[in-house]
Amino acid sequence: MYKSPLNFPTAKSLRRSLFAVLFSSNMLMPNFSTQPAAAQVMEFCQLSPKAVKEKETLRLSALKGNKNAQSRYQKLVKEHTQKLQDCRRRNWPQTQAIWLRLYPCDSQPGAIDQIMDHIVNSGYNQVYLEAFYDGQVLLPAGNNPTVWPAVVRTPGKEKVDLLAEGIKKGQERGLKVYAWMFTMNFGYTYGQIPSRKDAIARNGKGQNSIEVVDNRSQVFVDPYNQQAKNDYYQMVQEIMRRRPDGLLLDYVRYPRQAGSNSIATKVGDLWLFTPAIQEAFLRRAKNNKGLELIRRFLNKGYVTVGDIGEVDKLYPQEDQPLWEGRNPPVAQKSLLTPNQKQTILQSDLWLLAVAHAMQGILDFVNLAIYPATQNNIPAGVVFFPDGNQTVGKGYDSRLQPWDKFPNSLEWHPMSYATCGNASCIMEQVQRVLSMAQPGTQVIPALAGKWGEPITGRPPLEQQMAALRQFSPQINAVSHFAYSWQHPELDGQRKFCKLQ
Repeated sequence: MYKSPLNFPTAKSLRRSLFAVLFSSNMLMPNFSTQPAAAQVMEFCQLSPKAVKEKETLRLSALKGNKNAQSRYQKLVKEHTQKLQDCRRRNWPQTQAIWLRLYPCDSQPGAIDQIMDHIVNSGYNQVYLEAFYDGQVLLPAGNNPTVWPAVVRTPGKEKVDLLAEGIKKGQERGLKVYAWMFTMNFGYTYGQIPSRKDAIARNGKGQNSIEVVDNRSQVFVDPYNQQAKNDYYQMVQEIMRRRPDGLLLDYVRYPRQAGSNSIATKVGDLWLFTPAIQEAFLRRAKNNKGLELIRRFLNKGYVTVGDIGEVDKLYPQEDQPLWEGRNPPVAQKSLLTPNQKQTILQSDLWLLAVAHAMQGILDFVNLAIYPATQNNIPAGVVFFPDGNQTVGKGYDSRLQPWDKFPNSLEWHPMSYATCGNASCIMEQVQRVLSMAQPGTQVIPALAGKWGEPITGRPPLEQQMAALRQFSPQINAVSHFAYSWQHPELDGQRKFCKLQ
């Protein structure tokens, strides 16, 4: 049976020094050339208000059946596509992406056209379109072989394929459209399926993931559970059939807990208490002594001097307890006191448990990206720059081993720090760059809004200027999110009643 190799976390690899770079809040924006054309391209490749208004007027007229307006609108869409591509080729960053969630009301005529026009108008040439979120999948209700409900469930709308439509409308405007998906967060609906109860992650305190997160729509799964892997793989296959330009995996981690529980310091804090992950954990043993100590460690959370003595008597023909990653010196056993031996074994078992939990995430990522790589579609992982940290003798409860992700994947660090200016954001970017292997494509995700600060973060102009000065080798950036850029429209789209 296949056993994935363990990548043991070490304090050295997780605690590299951060290089803090301070930026003033009044930094100048980069100068982008403007063009005195009808579709004037402004700073950051944004279209002029005049060009934006002209296109929107034509779009609305075309919706009312004006054929002349329809022809002029399509011509203008193509012209703006070319202008955007030319501008992005000449200016930094060459790739500027935005995160987008679609709602049922976006199935109304012209709605996705309007959204994709907004994205082009704002200078973006990539879209991260959310294909799976909150336990719903962006597939048509009438052609949805997955266990998750479709986003659009209105009677009469069974054939609506928002994912295919979003990809098509984006690509028509020269946008690369990635399918952005929740990963280990399967959503509340999954947790309500009786046959999937064993797939829901559970810790040693008897809690499942629903009971420890603020947002009850979040349900995290055991990455070793075969049923969960099959369900997810089937969904990714369906999404890849729509031929997006890329795949982005989000929530590639365990749940984040609050307060003192945000740091995992003992085995009961880890999500190791579902059947599949425990069975896989026991298979890490390399001899009977190792197997018995792993079992006792899981059951009690520790091993005692008495446990070690009993195991020695049970299997006298074996020398040292062994499991993956453990190769003690042959002479060590005779030189150690019982207490010293217990301390070493206890520490080794703890590291094994953490490594086993993290390896589940890495294996799940490899499974999830396979349908994309089969179709030569690039894939990326989304993560928190501090999600893999050690704190004292413990680990961040998310156990997000992003520094172990392969450099064949795009790395999308969510650089969302809040300190009133861009310095802490750049610290997060620097942490990722310091751990990335040569050749890794790092694409920072910035949270904000053009022209004004929001949620404790400076305007996007200042964040972009800071990033360009701090790390000019980065040539691709994303902005979270479309809903922040157009909050009024987002509210209308989210809460309207679909006819």
